[in-house]
Amino acid sequence: QIQSNTCAQFSVLLRFISFTKELLMWQKNIKKIHVETKHPVAESSPDHQMPWGTIRDCSTNRFFNEKLNSLYKNKFIKILDLGCSGGGFVKSCLDDGHLAIGIEGSDISQKTKRAHWANLSNLFLFTADITKQFSIKVETEDAKNNLSFDIITLWEVIEHISEQDLITVSNNLKNHLLPSGLIIMSVCPNEEIINGIKLHQTVKEKKWWIDFFASHNLKHLPEYEKYFNGHYIRGHKQGDQNVFHLILSLDEMQKPLIPHQNLKSLIKDYWFESYLQRKLKSLLIGR
Repeated sequence: QIQSNTCAQFSVLLRFISFTKELLMWQKNIKKIHVETKHPVAESSPDHQMPWGTIRDCSTNRFFNEKLNSLYKNKFIKILDLGCSGGGFVKSCLDDGHLAIGIEGSDISQKTKRAHWANLSNLFLFTADITKQFSIKVETEDAKNNLSFDIITLWEVIEHISEQDLITVSNNLKNHLLPSGLIIMSVCPNEEIINGIKLHQTVKEKKWWIDFFASHNLKHLPEYEKYFNGHYIRGHKQGDQNVFHLILSLDEMQKPLIPHQNLKSLIKDYWFESYLQRKLKSLLIGR
């Protein structure tokens, strides 16, 4: 037992050293991040013409971050958040020591310096129309290279895209995802009309989305839904009652292995963000 514990501790130490070395290498070598596009703003998007979520949201969830860190065994992770709104999730990933980039279709938060745009604009938060071709490049002392990501997230974004633009968005996802990476998204299957403007352009049930992405070589992995267990940036446990989640992969053979969870971690997993935990928290501290 002692030998087993020593081996486990040594393994954690090695992973930490590896993570630290990669982080320091990135910090030393990165000169600037560039998002290159001919369409810096989604001019035709209802979300830009009548801003709603883009001027309100700045979602974070430390439990989701913990799940990512555990999934990648505390490795340095490169994360792309599409439809990043106020940049809260991007900032939380940067605080965890990872590389995170956010892209938002509207420039209203950038112009008003809302939330984390005040400090991260054109450093880690950018604007671009994701229904048009774009590229993300990292500039070092020696070159400017395309950047690919371990994780790409879209939190209630994909339903805002018109059906005719979904193929381009799918291509953008594939072009920026590492073969071993995952795309994680929350999807609302309901209409949303604000001030007479229809914000949700593609309203479909879960099976439709699974089949659509499968037809473009992005396979849904339901076993990862069990692993995340509702701990997302946006979802049922975070107050978005009607959404569902998709977790997509380009290459199943290279997907990250789901870590083993002992009894203690399972109890913690089911307690935090549960209805009972949230009600108890509300009674004790009022929120």
